[in-house]
Amino acid sequence: MDIKVNFSGRALYYTEDEIAVVAEAMRTAETLTQGRYMQEFQRKFAEYLGVEHCFAVMNGVSALELSAQLCRFKPGDEVVIPSHTFTASAYPFLKKGAKPVWADIDLKTRVVTAESIEKVLTPRTRAIVVVHLYGYVADMPAIMELARSRGILVVEDTAQSIGADVDGKMSGSFGDFAIYSFHSHKNLTTLGEGGMLVVQDPELAKLVPALRHNGHCGFDYERPDYWVPAMGNVDMPMIDGEMLWPNNYCIGEIECALGIKQLERIDRINAEKRERAVRFIDALADYPELEFHRVDTTRHNYHLLAARMTNGNRDAFIRTMFNDKGVKCVVQYYPLNRYPFYQRLGYGAADCPNADTFFDNMISFPFQHWLTGAEFDYMLAATKDVLDGLRKG
Repeated sequence: MDIKVNFSGRALYYTEDEIAVVAEAMRTAETLTQGRYMQEFQRKFAEYLGVEHCFAVMNGVSALELSAQLCRFKPGDEVVIPSHTFTASAYPFLKKGAKPVWADIDLKTRVVTAESIEKVLTPRTRAIVVVHLYGYVADMPAIMELARSRGILVVEDTAQSIGADVDGKMSGSFGDFAIYSFHSHKNLTTLGEGGMLVVQDPELAKLVPALRHNGHCGFDYERPDYWVPAMGNVDMPMIDGEMLWPNNYCIGEIECALGIKQLERIDRINAEKRERAVRFIDALADYPELEFHRVDTTRHNYHLLAARMTNGNRDAFIRTMFNDKGVKCVVQYYPLNRYPFYQRLGYGAADCPNADTFFDNMISFPFQHWLTGAEFDYMLAATKDVLDGLRKG
């Protein structure tokens, strides 16, 4: 059987119902942005999370940009960020003037902990970015207790953890802000791009529509003619006497219509991926060379299936899987402090041994929702065969 399994950029295939929803929105949407589908998507997403204020935006990075803007950093402020994460978790906060301080991860869970965060807090810490990487939710109750005791803001980067929870409380519902991504890699995806911002403070939430849409707002007085002096007003959102410059982070109605429909099956997608991940992990129990993070509860949605090679043979394993078996595994999330870019900015210092150890030995397996049973079984058999070969030398 000639099977190739690649780590591609598309997480799932759309159902016929989802395709029909997109076609219907194309036919009937009165406006292609800022319309009824956006309003419904925001409302249903808020209901799903159990929060009050959700704002659909064009992608996860724009949600991060808005959360960084609403942190309102002052000169000298610091933001704690995991060193092991995607660069988008960091640079929006640097753009808004914060200095990054890198926190280490737990070697088993691959996410930050209250303990690793506390080690790098200083009197200048303004915010903490908690990334629920690979789909696993960090210990948010402990992290929030720490942050509240110090008066520090918390931003949850839930780009990969939609639908995952801690004791029934959804990821993204703990922090002052949370961001979601609906990129084509994600378990819920809206035609390639899309995102959502969660804001807990109702006063800050009032600012988001204008921040999202070019400072667009209505006139605050009655006009005898709707076009005089202009169709709409433009103003700068203000808070505590501070002006915030607006942006254009609007998302299209077609993406929102699809997002509404995909919400109906996100829990099923997560459950199917989790069941398959646990089955893969359990089938490799006799191979301690691969160390997985096994979680059979809804705290993990297994957006990705990652392991750590414990015997130093990571590169040989990936090379053999690809060259001999046609299975393309990848290595992800170079510690940010090791990038020349962040080093040039003066942010190369970090005490993150677990992040270094994990990255230098990590393997991410192809784990798209659309993998067939035959492809999944082939990848599992190939993994065993390659591990057996490496044991023999």
